[in-house]
Amino acid sequence: MLIKNGQLHDAIHEEGYAADLRAEGGKIVEIAPDLTPKPGEEVIDATGLLVYPGFVEAHCHTGLEAFAGGDIGMDPNAKTTPVTPEVRAIDSFYPQDLSIRLSREAGITTLCTGPGSSDVVGGSFMAVKTAGTCVDEMILKYPVAMKCAFGEHPKGVHGKRGCGARMGTAARLRETLFAAREYMDAKDAGEKQKYDMRMEALIPVLKREIPLKVHVQRADDVCTVLRIVREFGVRLTLEHCSGARAAIPQIKKAGVPVACGPYFTGSGTLTENRDKSPALAVEMDAAGIPVSIMTDHPVVLQQYLVLSAEACIRAGMPPFHALQAITINAARHAGVDDRVGSLEVGKDADIVLWTGDPFRYTSRVKAVCIDGVKVV
Repeated sequence: MLIKNGQLHDAIHEEGYAADLRAEGGKIVEIAPDLTPKPGEEVIDATGLLVYPGFVEAHCHTGLEAFAGGDIGMDPNAKTTPVTPEVRAIDSFYPQDLSIRLSREAGITTLCTGPGSSDVVGGSFMAVKTAGTCVDEMILKYPVAMKCAFGEHPKGVHGKRGCGARMGTAARLRETLFAAREYMDAKDAGEKQKYDMRMEALIPVLKREIPLKVHVQRADDVCTVLRIVREFGVRLTLEHCSGARAAIPQIKKAGVPVACGPYFTGSGTLTENRDKSPALAVEMDAAGIPVSIMTDHPVVLQQYLVLSAEACIRAGMPPFHALQAITINAARHAGVDDRVGSLEVGKDADIVLWTGDPFRYTSRVKAVCIDGVKVV
């Protein structure tokens, strides 16, 4: 496939530039001016169009909470016990969910999706493409993170199971990581022991292969999470942080990426996020914290990811930073930036053609390619 005559915005260079793009075998293999079509090669004329990488959602529950699915389609939380690391997003994902098609049509080609925030340890997240009929064929990477949650969600669901206070939530996470470390050390030492699926699921966290992906709103909870991460030497991404302005210095010092959002929701959704504002994402970005922007679908519909980024621009974020927050930064947040998030040779050919600047409400998606195949 050859895309000719377009204006490329690769999410790496701030300014767009005229170039052609060639994809073969699902990968970008060449970016240069005036490429000559090969015999039989599919050619897409992008004259007058802007060429962007597919957008990346850093945090959502798409496919686990079906669009208009009612109770039958709600599969994001186990809720059986505060600690369920063994549950996997891959086993709840519904590829035929309408939201996935709507995401694709909006230029979103990769989703980091997984369990909700009812449980202190809620299970593993995955990264999937937004084209396909079976989750096994859509997976970009699994697992990408282990979901955890602090604050009012686990307090409300598991208050009678030892999480009625914040110190109880912190204790459950510490207890779990300590038990998993003992299990892992015994296994590595060759000691015979009974297989434990819960502990096995946490070994990639302790080996720093995947991060804890922690739902957190308040600054005090952020500091507690950072404390626990230092104790166990594990990796971390922070999700939401709508009330975490006071913890910006601590987040920056720790070098932890943050997925900010969602926006466009009423003030009564959660007590802890009543102060949510795109302005906080702007402040974190200005402080040098790696920022992504999320919808948290279905809290905000997946297809409004670009509008969420636009809200940050209106609050003062440079447009290029907002673009990176839904492309390369989001891909790094999910641990898949080696494959997606920018237009570079060697990366997956996930490409979107726009009629204009995506952050202008009059612009439309003209075509979407995923792994070098035109899907819209």
